[in-house]
Amino acid sequence: MLANSYGLWFDQMNRLAHRVKSLVGCLLGVCGLLVAMDSWSSAQSLDQKAELESVSQKPSLGAALDSKPGDKPPKEDPEKWNVKLGGHVQMDYVLWANAPESIPNANNYFNFRRLRLVADGTGYEVCDFRLQMTLEPEPFGDVPAETNLTPQVKDAYFSMNQIPYLGRLRVGNFFVPYSLEQVTNDTNNIFLERSIPTQTVFAADREVGFAFYNSSQDERLTWTTGCFFDSISEGFKKRLDDNQGYRVSGRLTWLPYDNDQPKSRRLIHTGLGVLFTDDNDDRIRIRTRPQVSEGPRLIDSGLIKADSYTSGNVEGAIVLGRFAIQSEAFLGTVQMLSGQSSYLSGAYVHTSWFVTGESRSFERFGQHGAQFGRNAPFENFRFKQGEFRPGALELKSRWSHLDMNQLNAGQYNDITVGFNWYWSDRTRWMFDWIHPITSSQAVYGPTVSDLLAMRFDFNW
Repeated sequence: MLANSYGLWFDQMNRLAHRVKSLVGCLLGVCGLLVAMDSWSSAQSLDQKAELESVSQKPSLGAALDSKPGDKPPKEDPEKWNVKLGGHVQMDYVLWANAPESIPNANNYFNFRRLRLVADGTGYEVCDFRLQMTLEPEPFGDVPAETNLTPQVKDAYFSMNQIPYLGRLRVGNFFVPYSLEQVTNDTNNIFLERSIPTQTVFAADREVGFAFYNSSQDERLTWTTGCFFDSISEGFKKRLDDNQGYRVSGRLTWLPYDNDQPKSRRLIHTGLGVLFTDDNDDRIRIRTRPQVSEGPRLIDSGLIKADSYTSGNVEGAIVLGRFAIQSEAFLGTVQMLSGQSSYLSGAYVHTSWFVTGESRSFERFGQHGAQFGRNAPFENFRFKQGEFRPGALELKSRWSHLDMNQLNAGQYNDITVGFNWYWSDRTRWMFDWIHPITSSQAVYGPTVSDLLAMRFDFNW
């Protein structure tokens, strides 16, 4: 039995190595292309830089309207908290255009996917904090009807920056630093939901704990590690138990190429990570929906008696002006209480293309480390008498894959295509056509479905 387990492990690792080899080969091939293109665009970048500097020196229209003669701009005291309030609203409508009879509760729905209030603060020269509370309802069926729900805690953390040799220390409730797609904020991901293998499968969501973030001086190399409690409820954020459980994560990223031009960004991002979970109740369940927030879960391992779960990943992204590609491959192992191990794997790849010429924004060392940032149109959408500005239009496509055959749960593939219409950097319409495909061992057997999903998303 032990020999078979090692044989399966080496087989899975060989498959992962083959995927990594293919990804690295692709990245190296594009490196040469990018270097040549960068020399061609250097002259243009100087003009763009001068244009941006001239724009930044002009006073904003809002400031000109609100200011009065003799007014002085407000000053921030670096030795006190300077707080900024904000919020986030996402309204979803999902239509099951085609669903087999074997899938129950494939209902169309409208809901507020996110309805949140946020307070961000900086102060004392090296500190910052965030508090984000939810007002949106729980997913259908996850709580009894007519339940009186209280706001949940999403982000609630304090950070101290510029610590010698350690960089940034963060304590509280926040994203576990693992996986490029997972740590990229909800407002900056380009699909309605993260891919199948990312959230709640191989990667963790927000947890209570602490983490250290650091980078090289030019921020091309970043590294992060953290330790967290295991799956504490977002509604209560407390646990009374002799076995609290814990998660330990690590993430290393490298940016081998970046021309750092906001209007025509060209870059290559690479990274890898590991996440180990010691389960608090020795029961693990891996399941997921078809990349929407409500409805039936099409793949489900059921409750597994296991004490720990480990996953590793490799991540990569390329931005070539208006075109971008992003991908991750995952491999996980579940350690059963019986002493046996089972393996599962997954991957996704997605592409996007700005019809209007913009580039995906990337932050070398952002809020959660290396991550994609907030996309912004060249010109905000405007439609009034005598003036029309279209905003930005982004086409997108994605393939997701999850293999849980060793857990007797089958395979799940998903194809998604759609587009995003940006009215500004904080307002957008999102449209996804989702096409999930499951194998015979999945919850409802072999199925093929179609979903049409729309979201209006704005934040401030």
